[in-house]
Amino acid sequence: MSDPLLLNTDMMPITDAEFNSIRDLVYNRLGITLSDQKKTLVVGRLQKKVKENGFKTFKQYYDMLLADQSGSALSELANQITTNHTFFFREPDHFDFFKSDILPWMVQTHKAKNDNDLRIWCAAASSGEEPYTLIITLLEYFGHDYKNWNCGLLATDISEKALGAAIVGHYPTTQMQGVPPAIMNKYFRKEGDGYTAIDQLRKEVTYRKFNLMNKTLPFKKKFDCIWCRNVMIYFDNPTKHELVDRMYDSTAVGGYLLIGHSETLDRTKTRWKFVKPAVYRKEE
Repeated sequence: MSDPLLLNTDMMPITDAEFNSIRDLVYNRLGITLSDQKKTLVVGRLQKKVKENGFKTFKQYYDMLLADQSGSALSELANQITTNHTFFFREPDHFDFFKSDILPWMVQTHKAKNDNDLRIWCAAASSGEEPYTLIITLLEYFGHDYKNWNCGLLATDISEKALGAAIVGHYPTTQMQGVPPAIMNKYFRKEGDGYTAIDQLRKEVTYRKFNLMNKTLPFKKKFDCIWCRNVMIYFDNPTKHELVDRMYDSTAVGGYLLIGHSETLDRTKTRWKFVKPAVYRKEE
């Protein structure tokens, strides 16, 4: 099937210099690699935003990105060139392993330290399906004992639009496919054209805007488990290695990193120890 973008004769022109400038900015600020073959995609996804801002050229749009101090323009750029495709209980074997191996280790470790602060970071929160699935998993695992643990979850993303949707926690009925009816009835309420996460779910997640390309991770305490799934597909190997290295330093000994099943780490270069496909552990 032909790409509709390639058939669109109303595409804004972009010079090689303009594309290279935007490509370098995207790589340096977001870690995302755009090949020459992505030029049509970039134009197709950004031209509406360029026109909405009253710009006549991509150079003017690029200059605005450089001048913006709030980070909102960069956030919108990230939202335009990436695909926020996610759903509840995505890659379910991760959640099975989380219940069977990771959570028991976390409970045992923290009980030995007389510490009830379980620290989990969802590093690519998108519109909230993964963070809410994690909280549901925790609530189901602990049951009435949940109140005795500090299980709150940190969920971050660079996209303000995605975070806004996550905080609201409302999802069309089509996005709830795959959620067991008992879970849906327990943790969501029917509203309008879809379902909204109940307050108990939403209050357990702390959403923050965060750029994974930050050279330091500003966390005072180390995490027991980091979920960074299906975001590193946009990164080249050096960028990916630097990111997981920073995450390693922010993880407690024995802690876990979960990545997407379409992603891998170079075991000859990373300090993370391979556990099973898409699951790694900090052993030293």
